[in-house]
This record gives sequence, C-alpha cells and structure tokens, in this order.
Amino acid sequence: MTTEKLIAQIRKKQSFLCVGLDTDLEKIPEFLRNSKDPIFAFNKAIIDATHALCVAYKPNTAFYEAYGSAGWAALERTVQYLREYYPNHFTIADAKRGDIGNTSDRYARAFFQGMDFDSITVAPYMGRDSVEPFLAYPGKHVILLALTSNQGAFDFQTLPSPDEALYLEVLRKSTTYANADRLMYVVGATKASFLKKIREIIPDRFLLIPGVGAQGGSLEEVCNYGLNRQVGLLVNSSRGIIYASGESDFAEAAAGKAEELQQQMAAILRTGPG
Repeated sequence: MTTEKLIAQIRKKQSFLCVGLDTDLEKIPEFLRNSKDPIFAFNKAIIDATHALCVAYKPNTAFYEAYGSAGWAALERTVQYLREYYPNHFTIADAKRGDIGNTSDRYARAFFQGMDFDSITVAPYMGRDSVEPFLAYPGKHVILLALTSNQGAFDFQTLPSPDEALYLEVLRKSTTYANADRLMYVVGATKASFLKKIREIIPDRFLLIPGVGAQGGSLEEVCNYGLNRQVGLLVNSSRGIIYASGESDFAEAAAGKAEELQQQMAAILRTGPG
C-alpha cells in the first residue's frame, strides 16, 4: 500500500487507529480455546468488529511464534483474511527484525513476499546494511525503531552519540539510506514530548505510535507534538481493544473501545489537538 492510499483511508474514516493483534491463548475467551484454530478465530472476530474504525492492523509476531507451526499458520491465515476481505487496511508485521544483509534479505522475503505484509518493524542498531534489504521492495515499508515506549529505552536510545541523543542520530542517518522514502518510524506514546524534536528531523514521515491505552500514553499529547499536514500518525492500541472483554461479547467490546479512540481522533482531525 502506498502512503497516498493510507492517507486517503485516514481521511475517509477520520481515523488513524492501528489495532494490535497481540493474541494470547491465555487471554482469549475460554469458549474459543477448543476451536480448530483459536488464534485465527479470535483475530477474525476482532477484525470483523473493528475494521470500519481503524486503518491498520499490527500482529506482533512473538505471540504467534510462541505457538510454533500452529501459531505461524494462524498468522498467515490472518494476513490472508485481511488481504481478501479488507484489502484497504495497512498491515504491519511487528517482528523487530534486523541482521546482516543476507539474513535481512531473507526476513524481508518471508514477510513481504511470503505473507504480503505492507510493512515490518526493524531494529536499526546493526546499521545501513541491515536495513536496506528491507527497503528494496517497491510498495513495502520499513518501520524503524526510533524511540520506544518501554522504560529501558533510556538505557541506550537517549544517550549522547557524540553530540546528540542516539535515537536522533538514527533518524538523521536513516534518511540517507537507499529508498529512504519508504521509511516510517516507531516512537512510543509515553515519549510524546520528544516528538517535537523528532518532527524537526523527519517532518513528513509516518510515525507508528504504540503505548496509548494500557501503557499510559496520551492520544492528545501525541497529536499535539506529532501531527503533520498529512496526519502522519498511526496510533496503535492492542490490549486496550482486543481484551476489552473476556466473555462472549469480546468482539463487540473491542469495537466499543476502538470507537472511543476513533471518535477522539475524528474530533482532533476536525478541530486540531487541544
């Protein structure tokens, strides 16, 4: 999916919501656990209930890899289902890959050719030759980890290197990579105040913002610092939406939580952040 198509969907739906599919068999409703493919059954119900309210879905691959071949098959079915029934949604493989060039190329083939994701999250700390293989696929996007939402982000990402914080060096250097126009970036909602400086370096790029909801990030604060002329944000919520209920009404409850965020987003897009 091109960024132009993504922007068009955001404008049409008045939403820049991304729903994180962090599907955990220990947390899904008990009645689903005995089904033939409980992970896919849960995902399908969540997608069918929320698709009109969001523009993107982000499966975190760890939650599928943890269940071996059955989990991986459920991930493949989920992406195929989105491609067949909701092809206008932007898909993100939250895999956080990144390795030497030939290995990165295989990761890129797996997620872009094998499963046809629109994008993948990539760790930048092995440098240019670990990122550029992902950028070699036309129409696909790399979402580079810049400043993450966890507390441990301060261990390395904000250290001076040598003149400014390391995450800012990552931003500046990555814009020189081949096909850098396909780059997006991860910035945690719990680091919203850092967005002002980030936008000075990458004013026009899309940012994937995890951490709104269960992790305590503020949508209003994110928008105050992060919105640009093209919106430029994908705000992710995972647990706060998909586990809104552990009962038979789980899909309806998820839709309710997604609608709450979508309505807040629509208000911000109409009037601007507060």
